[in-house]
Formats: sequence, structure tokens, C-alpha cells
Amino acid sequence: MRILLVEPENNAAAYLRKGLMENGFAVDVARHTNDAMDLAGQTNYDLLVYDGATRPPGLPVFRGAARQTPVLFLTLPDGDQTRKPLAFSDLLTRVRSMLHWGPGGVEEILEIAGLRVDLVRHRATRDGIRLDLTPKEYLLLSLLMRKSGEVLSRALIADQVWDINFESNTNFVDVHIRRLRSKVDDPFSKKLIHTVRGTGYVLEDRG
Repeated sequence: MRILLVEPENNAAAYLRKGLMENGFAVDVARHTNDAMDLAGQTNYDLLVYDGATRPPGLPVFRGAARQTPVLFLTLPDGDQTRKPLAFSDLLTRVRSMLHWGPGGVEEILEIAGLRVDLVRHRATRDGIRLDLTPKEYLLLSLLMRKSGEVLSRALIADQVWDINFESNTNFVDVHIRRLRSKVDDPFSKKLIHTVRGTGYVLEDRG
């Protein structure tokens, strides 16, 4: 799931982004409300997280740009600076709760050929068997599932999962795909993650 974090402080933004990404979320950061509105107008986010001393001006416009995406505010009421900062574990609980009860209150489940990914509870199973995935493996699988049937380049995968530029002379992405396959495909007769030579990877049921 993709989150837009609005955080004016560089250190806080880096800390929150790192923590959320380690828990399997894709995170974009905006330093100011105007930047956030631009990003929200270009990308479909599952949640906006806003941190700052006050709530942003023009809230209706902000929500409009976000296409009704739920917004989690970490601001202190009426500028009250005496309240303790929110612990990251509490933030993570609130994020998962809002994603669970998002617009319409419907859980988001991805499923194909017995492979099931619960994007809210961060669980993946195949034929009812729980898959023991690392946070990055979960994020990689979620990306492939969201784009099932679409061939994804190594550069796109590296950007979306690790937020890095892919170096064409490395096998970084291939190694991680291989590890994911060992858990998602190897124990099962039907293979779902396929290599498209010279292009990248695709997850699909080929019968």
C-alpha cells in the first residue's frame, strides 16, 4: 500500500519513512502542503499522513486533491505543544486501522490461483498455508499482485520496493525475485512468477 507522508522536518521524515517502509509500505514524502497536493493529484494513495504544528489550510482542497483518500493527522490540537509525541508503534497501529476501515470500510485482498495477500493485515498465504516473508518480500509480492498480468521492469521494481535506481550491471532484483519464488512458487506445482526475457517479471496464472 502507498502512503503519502507530509512532514516538514527532514529527520522526522526520514525516520517515519524508514519505519513505514520496513513494515511493508511504499512511502512518498512531501515537505509542504502544496507539494502534497501536487503529488496527491498525480498518484492514487491509500493513505495520507500529515505531521506538523497545525492542520493545513484549505483542508477541503487538500482532500479534493487526494480523491477522498483518508488522512491521518498527527498534529497537536490548538497548537498544544505539551502532549508527548506519538510513539511509532502507536502510529503504525493507527495507520493499519485507517487502512482497514478506509473509504467504505472494505478490506483490500488480492488473490490469484490460491495466492492471497491481505494488504491490511500484511499477511500472505498460498492454498491456506502462511508464507513467511520478510517486509521487503511482502512489499515485492504486493507489487507483483497489484500489477498481476503486467510485465514489470527491474528498474520499476527497484524503485517501488527499495526506492533506489536500478543498476543494469547488477542482479540485485533477480536475487530477491529468486528468494521470493522459493517461498511463493517452489513448494507448489503451479508457478505464478514468470521471467520475461529482456524485460522483467510478471505474476500471473498461466493455467
